Parts: sequence; C-alpha cells; structure tokens
Amino acid sequence: MDIRYSAHPRDVKRYTTQELREEFLIENLYQPDQVAAVYSHVDRMVTLGCMPVKESVPIDKGIDVWANFGTRYFLERREIGMFNIGGEGTVTVDGTVYELGYKDCLYITMGAKEVLFASKDGNKPAKFYMVSAPAHCGYETRLLKIADAAKKPLGDAATSNKRVINQFIHPDVLKTCQLSMGMTVLEEGSVWNTMPAHTHERRMEVYMYFEVPEDQVIFHMMGQGQETRHIVMRNEQAVISPSWSIHAGAGTASYTFIWAMGGENQAFDDMDVIPTTQLR
Repeated sequence: MDIRYSAHPRDVKRYTTQELREEFLIENLYQPDQVAAVYSHVDRMVTLGCMPVKESVPIDKGIDVWANFGTRYFLERREIGMFNIGGEGTVTVDGTVYELGYKDCLYITMGAKEVLFASKDGNKPAKFYMVSAPAHCGYETRLLKIADAAKKPLGDAATSNKRVINQFIHPDVLKTCQLSMGMTVLEEGSVWNTMPAHTHERRMEVYMYFEVPEDQVIFHMMGQGQETRHIVMRNEQAVISPSWSIHAGAGTASYTFIWAMGGENQAFDDMDVIPTTQLR
C-alpha cells in the first residue's frame, strides 16, 4: 500500500512538478488481478483500483490489514464505495453477489468481512474504482444504478461547463457514516468542471478522471486560491485534494469524473467559493 502523508499549503508552494505528482497524483490503478491502494493521511481516506482478469480478487490482496489499519479485516472499521468503469463484473460481499455494469455503483457498509471482485469476461475486464473512509457504525450495503442517482444539471455551454452531477452515495439517496461519492458527466463541448473553484475546510476530496481520449489530457487545478498549481492528468488517474486546496479542472476534450468526499459533514453545498476573478 502506498502511503501519502499530509502536506502543509505553505510547503506545497515550493514543490516542483514532480513533487506535486508524487504527493497528490494516483496512477496505475488497474493492474491485472491486483489491488492498487493509496492510503492518504488526509482524513485517512483510501483510494483503490482492481481489474480482475483471470481470478476472483479479494479486496485485501497485497495489503497488510493489521499493519495499515490495526484491524482484523479491511472493512471492520471502514465503509467503501465503488464504481465499475470497465466491462461487466461482480462484487461478492459475504456471499451475496452484486452485478455491476458500466458506471454502476456499490456501497458496502462497515463490518463486511469478505469482498471479492470478478469479471464476467476476462477479455473485457471490469475496472473497480473505490474510495474507503473510516466509519463508526454500519448501515446497508446497496447496489446503485445510474437511474438511482440524484441528478443535478449545472453550468452552461456559453461558459464551457455544462454538466450533470449524479449523486450516488449521498444523504439524498442512502445513509452512510461519512462517505459521499458521485459522478459528474460533462456534455460534449464543455471542458471545465467545478467552477467557480472552491475549497471546503471541513472535508477532503478525491477525483478520478475517466472517458478521457487517449491523446487528450486534463489540467487539474489545485493549491490555495491565491497560490494555484496544476497537475496534468490522463485517463483513469486520480488526484488527492486536501481541504485547503481548490479542485477544479479543464480538459482538452470532454470527460467524466468520479468524486469522493469525507470529513466533518455530508452537506454537498458546504463549500467556500472563490470568485474566478480572485484566482491567482
């Protein structure tokens, strides 16, 4: 498991491009029959990826659960949300099988002991993108289809940010301990997300960009509003956003991204907006 420690905004001002990428960018999430995991000390969130090809893969494959979490199994004191961004697959949770197609979402509550990932066709493997947050109580494991999401159209074609926010793991859809997750889909011709930019001191966030054409990139904006930085990202990469950092981006083509949040509350609109004219 890759461990990322908290970074002070004062120090980040002096980071090189490579240092920014090493601290905040998450690459290579989908390796055949492996679990990639990045543990962030920012709100103790864990970002994971799994691409089962030839075998059924347990969630803790390659992870020393006791050394990293001090628990007997991965979800003993955690909850997790996941999306499938690949071919058809299954997630088996304590013997119950959930079938996930493209862009389907599964929330697994705290206390689930055995979680196994599999693809229906190894030639078209599933790709499970996951974010896990600490939890103190259990709720209900639930499969969520795109039709189950709470939809929020936002933006305008004139400002190149017309998009639909799909809230899946969200208080308006189901109860969780602290984790919130959703998917934002940009319309063709729109490239900006999350504008005007904002921070939320009470929560951190992780973005994972996908449906980015192979020859295109995302310029992900981060840093404090008066000290912005950027990370150039490609398809199926994620980025950690501490509470003090903006998290906005522009693509050289339209794209989709999955956002995940954890922290003090689950109020989606609890954010500190920074007027675009004040960005530096």
